[in-house]
Amino acid sequence: MKLILIFLSASLVNNFVFTYFLGICPFVGMSKRVETAISMGMATTFVMTLTGGITWLIETYILNYFGVPYLRYVAFIIVIASLVQFVEMYIRKTSPNLYKTLGIFLPLITTNCAVLGLALFAILRDYNFIESLAYGFGAGVGFTIAITIMAGIREELRFSDVPKAMQGPAITLMVAGLLALAFMGFSGFLTI
Repeated sequence: MKLILIFLSASLVNNFVFTYFLGICPFVGMSKRVETAISMGMATTFVMTLTGGITWLIETYILNYFGVPYLRYVAFIIVIASLVQFVEMYIRKTSPNLYKTLGIFLPLITTNCAVLGLALFAILRDYNFIESLAYGFGAGVGFTIAITIMAGIREELRFSDVPKAMQGPAITLMVAGLLALAFMGFSGFLTI
């Protein structure tokens, strides 16, 4: 039951994009088309899930064992960069069109602060290995939900009569703010 609560908390109640405002760069940059948003969300979910587990192992069996927790940021960034390289190579090999569509935003998962935030939050919350995996998967699903909802709204906005002064980034940020307010309605449902 606790794993389900961790998953729901990470994906809905404490959504990284709408609650912590982490991962805004790919959220805004890749939310123009639903298909692209889903692909980016799936790649990010994969990286976040593995990051949760691998960083827990590194923290527990290397950094704490040798008494070097001050190397946490460096170690976690190396893990994240390696995972993103793996995902990038896989997508380039299996789907060249998707690789071209994701463009520069695929390697930018490395610098997505949501992924590093996930690793650090899991350590702060003292999750075990399985809980860290559930937290990473939930955070990735939450990111996918957020970017897909935003992409769907942005696709519809292309056919709307938006005032000239509000077109482009202005309406995108206003919609993101409204979505953040909507997700704030989940706050208080779960405390993990």
